[in-house]
Amino acid sequence: MRTSTRSDVDPFIVMDVMEAARVAEEAGRHIIHMEVGQPGTGAPQAAIRALTDAMAEGPLGYTVAMGLPALRARVAQLYRDWYDIDLNPDRVVITSGASGGFILAFNALFDSGDRVGIGAPGYPSYRQILKGLGLVPVDLPTSPDNRLQPVPADFADRDLAGLLVASPANPSGTMLDALAMGALIDAAQGAGASFISDEIYHGIEYETKAVSALNLSDDVYVINSFSKYFSMTGWRVGWMVVPEDHVRVVERLAQNMFICAPHASQVAALAAMDAADELEANLAVYAANRALMLEGLPKAGFARIAPPDGAFYVYADVSGITDDSRALAAEILDKAGVAVTPGLDFDPVRGHQTLRFSYARRTEDIVEGLDRLAKFMAAR
Repeated sequence: MRTSTRSDVDPFIVMDVMEAARVAEEAGRHIIHMEVGQPGTGAPQAAIRALTDAMAEGPLGYTVAMGLPALRARVAQLYRDWYDIDLNPDRVVITSGASGGFILAFNALFDSGDRVGIGAPGYPSYRQILKGLGLVPVDLPTSPDNRLQPVPADFADRDLAGLLVASPANPSGTMLDALAMGALIDAAQGAGASFISDEIYHGIEYETKAVSALNLSDDVYVINSFSKYFSMTGWRVGWMVVPEDHVRVVERLAQNMFICAPHASQVAALAAMDAADELEANLAVYAANRALMLEGLPKAGFARIAPPDGAFYVYADVSGITDDSRALAAEILDKAGVAVTPGLDFDPVRGHQTLRFSYARRTEDIVEGLDRLAKFMAAR
């Protein structure tokens, strides 16, 4: 049986690293996980209690396609609390994770063959989802001088139907301030391109609050998730904010593509949004881990790094060490017992000279991982 040309997407290399780490652990080795962008904590206890109560009350069937009205209203409240934005809850779409949001957004905004700009390095699934939908991802190589974020000059004369940005970004953790975000929105809209802002790491910031694209324009799509700050990766629930005249467009797509986001996850997510003490305690761990990484990685020999503004990653230039980041990552896993991600996931052209280190796990693991990395580099 034939397969479609659209299915010819690249593998997600970090998942291969996770599998290699799993095999090593099955063989009895202790592996420190710095490869995966997943909080080491579970869902807030309030979320678990709320779901337990809901399950005892009766079956959890389909919700309406746009999500539980109470959850949509609570997301709108978050925009008042975090960004001082008066958001109409009708513009909020509850999705099956941020991934479901991207699928809905790309289908709502673009036609087959349209070209969509994405910063490189950037989250690899942007590229693969676009390919799978018959769209054309256009990598925009970003500069360290711009902290690995795109600027308008990067897509001038690129003939784009859309621009997708992320702040804080994966893998760099860098953020766009209001001036930089506004310049990108203005340039994209001036060129007739739709603007999508991936804000999945909002809430995980260390010195300055992240700017939402909604602070600057209503004519944008914003995608977020409960996976990162709310520590609910496996629950597969997120949200999207769309312009008012796009609400019905997205609703029709959601009805047919997903029916609804998981009801159980929506119940848990609603309760998680009020678990501020537990969530801020998680953030304090990330902040402590970040400080350890920024001190420990250069001491270990990974000196070419940019301090992240948010998220829980450090992206390192290892061109002085290797020209094959995938081989280096495999060597680190084999000899040091530390799983890290080669940059090829994030930048197909320049990623052979970069590694991403995640510090989302327990502080004890970060301390141990840095010690192992230092010993590995000293012996190499």
